[in-house]
Amino acid sequence: MKCSKIIDMVYGCCENNRKSYGSLSLSDQIKISMHTFLCADCAKKIEMYETARNIMSNDFFPSPSVSFENLIMTKIEAEEKTQEASEEVFAAPGGMSIRSWVIAGVIMAVSLIIAFFSLDYQNLSEKIGIPFILPMGITIGSILTTYGALFIGSHLKELSIRFGIGGEDPLNEELGITN
Repeated sequence: MKCSKIIDMVYGCCENNRKSYGSLSLSDQIKISMHTFLCADCAKKIEMYETARNIMSNDFFPSPSVSFENLIMTKIEAEEKTQEASEEVFAAPGGMSIRSWVIAGVIMAVSLIIAFFSLDYQNLSEKIGIPFILPMGITIGSILTTYGALFIGSHLKELSIRFGIGGEDPLNEELGITN
């Protein structure tokens, strides 16, 4: 037999079956074995082909028993559950997290401190006096008090859990859940 015919038989049977020569008839298997025994070039080509095919099927692509879709979906679901759990604990009903509230409070406090020490405020307080300072103090106090009340009111559950204050949740007591 010619070398090209032997190589074509090997390539054809391996493409269809993904196994060595199991799909070939016994006579074709004997022909290939005899030819590779006598022809070193074909034996080398077939060996290189089988090695490349094994590398591609075993190392490049996952085994058929492992489904990438199931593996990825499982990881996505696990990540979503942990993200939802953390959002449930630290997200406010209005949509702002504790972190956002704290950042807004820091920005507000820094801006008020800068306003008090600015030259315009000092010039106005010197010119007008107490009639300017008293309403400004009341306004700033009202703003800070309102901010604090809204922050604490919207994060009451999270703050009580974080600082360990407040009584047990009646629903937890009914269900027998202890912290």
